[in-house]
Amino acid sequence: MPKSAKAKAQEQVPPPLPEPLAVPVADSHTHLDMQEGTVEDALAKAAAVGVPRVVQIGCDVARAHWAVKVAAEHPEAVWAAVALHPNEAPRIEREEGPAALDAALAEIAALAARPEVRAIGETGLDYFRTGQDGKAAQERSFRRHLALAKELDKALVIHDRDAHADVLRILKEDGAPRRTVFHCYSGDAEMARVCAAEGYFMSFAGNVTFASAQPLRDALAAAPPELLLVETDAPFLTPAPFRGRPNAPYLIPVTLRAMAGVKGLTEAELAGHVAANTERVFG
Repeated sequence: MPKSAKAKAQEQVPPPLPEPLAVPVADSHTHLDMQEGTVEDALAKAAAVGVPRVVQIGCDVARAHWAVKVAAEHPEAVWAAVALHPNEAPRIEREEGPAALDAALAEIAALAARPEVRAIGETGLDYFRTGQDGKAAQERSFRRHLALAKELDKALVIHDRDAHADVLRILKEDGAPRRTVFHCYSGDAEMARVCAAEGYFMSFAGNVTFASAQPLRDALAAAPPELLLVETDAPFLTPAPFRGRPNAPYLIPVTLRAMAGVKGLTEAELAGHVAANTERVFG
């Protein structure tokens, strides 16, 4: 049945601010440049509920420049991460050629050296949107970012969609950086155990609250608290019960409380782990 105009309008209404967290945590992965409203408003709302810092992801050259600019303007509240998104690399190579991809990677590398940039990402592999013809460019880009993270001793933030085995293989072949994060973790419990054995951090987003996401909750249950992060990936993946409405960093408490329930921890216990882990990764 088609949605009514009233239902469609309701989907555009931002969710209310949740009860503030007693122990502050950061949003480890967000896209402020894709959200409605000003950066200042987003940061103020987040801070009001116990989310005093966000990691702003720049996932192409232009957005990477923007992420660095915003981090420089808001040093107490924003850390930047820069990379070519896995789907951006094959697009550049297809439309502009291999030399253009090399130039874009060089520009990312120059930005990555700046002090505002605390991580290289999101990079990795995405077999959901990129077909066989784009895999070579994705892998080349991923390996370049991986090497850059090690060269600069900065965290590596991985986008892994329908590509678990190959992502883990490349990390093993090339050697992972000291701090490696699976953003919006999407593997199963067995993969979580593999990541834990390797010391990889796993960041969970609002989709862990979805009714259909029991395998994701099983993975969360298997992940050690000392390797957990929380993120919004806003404006995407708004947590239940607000799924379908705009996401933003101020909704981190909703996801963190759901995660605490899965882990059998109090909100404060999990928040303490997450805050410490975020500092270890990006601080």
